[in-house]
Amino acid sequence: MFRKRCYVSGGEVAGILVAVFWAILVSFLAVALARLAQTLRATTRLVADVTEQAVPLLADASAAVRSAQTQIDRVDAIASDVQEVTSNASALSSTVASTFGGPLVKVAAFGYGVRRAIGRKSTGTPAADEPAKPSRRTVIVGRTVPSARRGKQAQRNNRNKRD
Repeated sequence: MFRKRCYVSGGEVAGILVAVFWAILVSFLAVALARLAQTLRATTRLVADVTEQAVPLLADASAAVRSAQTQIDRVDAIASDVQEVTSNASALSSTVASTFGGPLVKVAAFGYGVRRAIGRKSTGTPAADEPAKPSRRTVIVGRTVPSARRGKQAQRNNRNKRD
């Protein structure tokens, strides 16, 4: 009949609280670790998929670079050939100009002279593009030269004296 009373001490309460918090902490850590494991599995799958797709892409890119290098080599060869042809054409042009240029100019000048001579003989007058001959001046004794012309004559006379 005696009833025994149960008293819980402060240390026991503190122990129970620590145990409850510890259990909550462990359960949170377990959930976090489970999610981290899922994330790592997904990351591993993603890396494997990227690797499977990247290897063929890298092979294609490498083939494209090799092809581009081949084309660049071909273009370089063509450019050097074009440069050689250009220098040959320049040399040929200067050779032709020096060989035929002088004689052609002489033939053209001779033809022009012949045409002018034939034109003069047939009409008996100077050709249309030929300037008229200046008329001969007659000197009249005792006549004075106009003042405008006198200045020019004086300048010419001074120049002639200096020379």
